[in-house]
Amino acid sequence: MRKLLVRLGLITAVLAMVGGCAAQEDSNKAGGEFTFVSPGGQTRIFYPADQRGKISSLSGDDLLTPGKQLGIQDFPGQVVVLNIWGSWCGPCRSEADDLQAVQDKLGPQGVQVLGIDVRDSQSAAADFHRDRGLTYPSIFDPAGRTLLSLRQFPRSTVPATIVLDRQHRVAAIFLTEMLESELLPEVQKIAAEPS
Repeated sequence: MRKLLVRLGLITAVLAMVGGCAAQEDSNKAGGEFTFVSPGGQTRIFYPADQRGKISSLSGDDLLTPGKQLGIQDFPGQVVVLNIWGSWCGPCRSEADDLQAVQDKLGPQGVQVLGIDVRDSQSAAADFHRDRGLTYPSIFDPAGRTLLSLRQFPRSTVPATIVLDRQHRVAAIFLTEMLESELLPEVQKIAAEPS
């Protein structure tokens, strides 16, 4: 009898975990709010259109224009490439030119790169932005509060790049430094999707 109770307990626990995972996945269905789910060691995550969760709002202070708010709502109908960076981050310094190249090449196709500067001083971040000649805007978010819109996204992951489709649903996440040669074709695919 005791073995039967233990087995029933294990089955109940497994069903509860599966149900929890299913509930988490349902929140990322088209139309639902995005919730980040740990990728189990993956650094590149892609979401089919019917499993994309929406980011309803994500905004913060404009890095180069204090007092001005900036966010994804400023880019309706555009593919938005969110890049989480810091001037103190070596891989971020390395990928800034690659992100600028994506902006230059795909901007005319309705693609907008939007940086989110975290754990930084405004002067260091602004210098970084100007010194590299970056034309895409960035949100200044030293405390990482803007990232709360990306429910359960690890705020310590820097750099990270999140590609939103034209409905501002999460289509791809890269938890690593990205080169133009890797990022450009992925963003082109998302930009070419029917609206």
